[in-house]
Amino acid sequence: MSEQNSPPQSVSPSDLDVLSAAIERLATKVSLIQDSVKNLAQDRALQETKIEDAQKRIQHILSRLPEQSDGRQLNLLGEAVPPNNPEDDNEPTTH
Repeated sequence: MSEQNSPPQSVSPSDLDVLSAAIERLATKVSLIQDSVKNLAQDRALQETKIEDAQKRIQHILSRLPEQSDGRQLNLLGEAVPPNNPEDDNEPTTH
């Protein structure tokens, strides 16, 4: 394999202008991408916070559930619920 050495070529001012413009476009695009990544990171953090809050609310609701052996009516809203009269459950129904 022979290595070819070409003489250094001179760069014209117009070539430098084209290169400078290309670098400027790339710098602008990189800046936009960085801003987008920062916004996505903030959105993700916000979503994670919302998910954690929802999980806490769900856990709070689940902690208020009666035991499976408890036959009382479930009251998640904390409103007063009149107790069931066991005598009412034994009345015959007509169909």
